Amino acid sequence: MRSNLDVMSSAALRSTTQRTTTPRAGGLRRSLGERLHKVASAAVTPLEPSDVLDLFNPLRRGAELRARIVAVHAETDDAATIELKPGKDWAGHIPGQYIRIGIDVDGRRQWRAYSLTHGPRPDRHISITVKAVPGGVVSQFLVHQAKPGTLVHLEQAAGEFVLDHTHHKLLFVTAGSGITPVIGMLRNLFPVTDSGVLGLDKLDQRSPSLSRGLDIVVVHLAPSEPQTIFRRNLTELHDSGAVTVIPRYDDVHGVFDVATLAELVPDLAERTTYACGPHGLLDALEAHHAERGLELYTEQFRVGAVEAGEGGTLSIAGQTLELDGATTILDAAEEAGVLMPSGCRMGICMGCILPLREGAVRDLRTGDVTVAVPGETPVAGLPVQTCISAAAGACTIEHKERVR
Repeated sequence: MRSNLDVMSSAALRSTTQRTTTPRAGGLRRSLGERLHKVASAAVTPLEPSDVLDLFNPLRRGAELRARIVAVHAETDDAATIELKPGKDWAGHIPGQYIRIGIDVDGRRQWRAYSLTHGPRPDRHISITVKAVPGGVVSQFLVHQAKPGTLVHLEQAAGEFVLDHTHHKLLFVTAGSGITPVIGMLRNLFPVTDSGVLGLDKLDQRSPSLSRGLDIVVVHLAPSEPQTIFRRNLTELHDSGAVTVIPRYDDVHGVFDVATLAELVPDLAERTTYACGPHGLLDALEAHHAERGLELYTEQFRVGAVEAGEGGTLSIAGQTLELDGATTILDAAEEAGVLMPSGCRMGICMGCILPLREGAVRDLRTGDVTVAVPGETPVAGLPVQTCISAAAGACTIEHKERVR
């Protein structure tokens, strides 16, 4: 029969053995891993092993963030919802936020920003809804040519147009594709299933829900009923009693007048307003609400008034370009074959910023001029948004990448 001392000694020996052998084993594993990596690197030179892995598993953890198109659903004749499976490093989003995606069209990578149109899903898929803009390179491609299986580059979700859950009486005013961030919020609050909208009377009463206690009105503007994106969802949400939808169609009601908003929503003063749409609508709402002291949150999808400068010479990526006062630096550089960073292309997402090393550029929205003077301004240059800036005399933008 073994004594307690024998048992304790055996345990101590096992513990000591584990402590002395584990580091050695770990070192051997690391050494073996390093050797295998060297062998793999030699086998795929001049590529990196990660380049080869990208071919087989581009959505893996640690890879450059991408997403694969899994489905394309037509919404109207000129709009479609693109369902995406993001890579393993996708960090998630808050309904109302947007993403920037990069896609290669005709050999050139284009970046655009689109609102996410669902809340977080069990399958981790995300979706954007794109309206084909006349002459739009990316929007036309996504709506009419994108196919399941296509890989796109992806950035993490961003944006501050999200619900403040301390507000309970809400008004959404949306126009056209401005409904996209709002439908993401509504779908998250009131999920739509095959059996219908899970409204207040169908939610699991055993668990708290963000949708309880909310009173939501949606005033949605569209050219006509057939051209209304998410018409079916909006109708389902209204018919279920989850929200009150007030549609206003230009072909029936005429162009919307913000002054009539109080007639459509009698308790307007009691509601917090969230609005998304073209700048004309948002400008009118901002003036209307400011005059009455009402709370307003906005998201804009189109650039406002353009003020052209005098133009000038742009030096970028080893080229010298002559620009007029109305052409943005981004458009001119891309036309010349320069691979430029970009995103929303309307001065919101900051995805197009490059340093102005010397000279002057003009903000086409405000007319403000930014001047960089060597020896006076920072050595790294002044950050400028190339998508809304034009040359205002000679200017030099630091950027070296080229397409061809």
